[in-house]
Amino acid sequence: MALYYIKRLMPMFFLFMTGEVVLRVFLILHEFQYLKDDSNNIFMCFATGFLFDVGIFTCFVIPLAAYLAFLPWRLHGTRTDRLLCGGLYFFIIYLMLFTGVAEWIFWDEFSSRFSFVAVDYLVYVREVIGNIRESYPIGWILSGIGISALMLTLWMLKRLPTIGTIVLRPVQRLAIFVIPALMAVLSINLLDHKTAEFGENRYWQEIARNGYYEIFRAFLTTDLPYKESYVSEDSTAALNRTKKNINSTANFTGDGITRYIKANESEKLYNIMFVTIESLSRRYLDIFSPHKYPLTPYINKIINESLFFTNFYATGTRTVYGLSAITMSLPPTPGNAIMRRIGSGEIFSLGKVLGKKGYIKNFIYGGYGSFDKMNTFFKSNDYRIIDRDSFSKEEITFSNTWGVCDEDLFARAIRESDNAYQKGKPFFNMLMTVSNHRPYTYPDRKINFHSGKGGRLGAVKYTDYAIGKLIAEAKKKPWFNNTLFVIVADHTARTYSKKSLDPKNYHIPLIIYAPAILPPQKINKLASQIDIAPTLLGLMNISYTSRFYGADLMKETPDRTYISTDRKLGYVTQDTLIILEPDKKITRYKRTGKNLTKEKVDNEDEPVKNAIAIFQTVSRWKQLNRDK
Repeated sequence: MALYYIKRLMPMFFLFMTGEVVLRVFLILHEFQYLKDDSNNIFMCFATGFLFDVGIFTCFVIPLAAYLAFLPWRLHGTRTDRLLCGGLYFFIIYLMLFTGVAEWIFWDEFSSRFSFVAVDYLVYVREVIGNIRESYPIGWILSGIGISALMLTLWMLKRLPTIGTIVLRPVQRLAIFVIPALMAVLSINLLDHKTAEFGENRYWQEIARNGYYEIFRAFLTTDLPYKESYVSEDSTAALNRTKKNINSTANFTGDGITRYIKANESEKLYNIMFVTIESLSRRYLDIFSPHKYPLTPYINKIINESLFFTNFYATGTRTVYGLSAITMSLPPTPGNAIMRRIGSGEIFSLGKVLGKKGYIKNFIYGGYGSFDKMNTFFKSNDYRIIDRDSFSKEEITFSNTWGVCDEDLFARAIRESDNAYQKGKPFFNMLMTVSNHRPYTYPDRKINFHSGKGGRLGAVKYTDYAIGKLIAEAKKKPWFNNTLFVIVADHTARTYSKKSLDPKNYHIPLIIYAPAILPPQKINKLASQIDIAPTLLGLMNISYTSRFYGADLMKETPDRTYISTDRKLGYVTQDTLIILEPDKKITRYKRTGKNLTKEKVDNEDEPVKNAIAIFQTVSRWKQLNRDK
């Protein structure tokens, strides 16, 4: 009788395992350029993948086991059995195929199996589903999945075994369900994400993993308790070392990082037009990487008249990580970005300093600000919220699922600046663009890439065009000569490579344009998004009580930057990369240009001690960085 049940389950096992192998093969072909140099890892990839797949299949088998256990015996092998089993088969197969396609789409965007980002995006159905509908032929895809699922279901039904005359007792039938359920629980507990950490190539590791397991794991670990997960030390010692790294000569007060920043000249309350650009990687700027067709002619022109920071880095891989660093001057923390967490509205920030100086503060976003709780954060910091819901029909010339095009966003910013000027108040417009985002659509006949056809390159060129138009319109305004235009990326377009955390994938531009105020200059200091707020306040000679981690780049040379994923924290100097990971793991690399060479970790080395101290201290942001 056991053979009968095995025969009923084997087709599903074969189908599931085959599907996972096929997906891995396609991912290997897709990323072959990153895998070919260490192809000896292919055996470990498939062997490790087999372990993950078998473990996850025990979960998939539970509904089938329940069906077989509780279906009345007299119905086994009947037409009713075939109909009911066929419906169950179709549902499971459709789910498997749908997930496989979703994994492929997710990989194409993030170069990884399902992760914390996938869990996070499940909340924002409007943007995510809309993005997929506008980027892919979703109707054809779902139809294809349905047809494939139906054909595979019919194939499996043809292989239903016949049954003899043996009748099982209730306890035996219960065992048919309980044993697979216990196997599933055991498998989930035995599977370990670290099993796939073989070799040095992140792509082999990611391909070896199983998407179902990864999304389940990500769901359970969205926020990691720092001291339980990362290497740490005595809190007082960590704080003292952090203070030394922030500013060794500052007079800190209290039990945190609070100190008074005193300007040596009279303050100048310049207007600030702060343009945060979606995914503007360093490599898209022609000044760094010349392209066959120039992508950023307007930005190139602006750079020649600006403070241009050439060795500047994003802190994370998503918009909210960048905005958290920019507005609060805080290094990254694992899990959720601080902006999205409860209590972030009480944290000391650039907006709070400017608010006390009488600035009109606007958060102007092309999309729906409920995404990633951006509206919640900026509203709690007393910004006026202007998102897609605030745009009238007449103000929108083009939009997609992510929001209004950059031209419409910038046109609204110009109008808000005019309103503030008429009231005689300085303004701080915090802008966030959306056009450089899949599906990469924008108004046609603006650039030489057709909307949606040029991919990200077209979107970058359109954003560059829109910035040129913004500056041209602003030059006509009476407030132009008293305004700092800040142009920076929220993060890069693709933050993954063979190394799990590589500084070159976080390199972004920072431009401060104010031709009537600032002489042009190229600055090559190693710096981070957390340095923007103190640098701007320094340019305006504003005295204030600071709880920032960042440095004034016009007066200080921090010689460090911070990078991260949702779980890995990177401390970067000119010649070193220190990575802190869960399970109290530390990895050290020597940096030589763009190359990374793994080195032995010594917890007494200065870079290692600095990384431990700073990330441990910033994990106490609720306590140390409140705007008291």
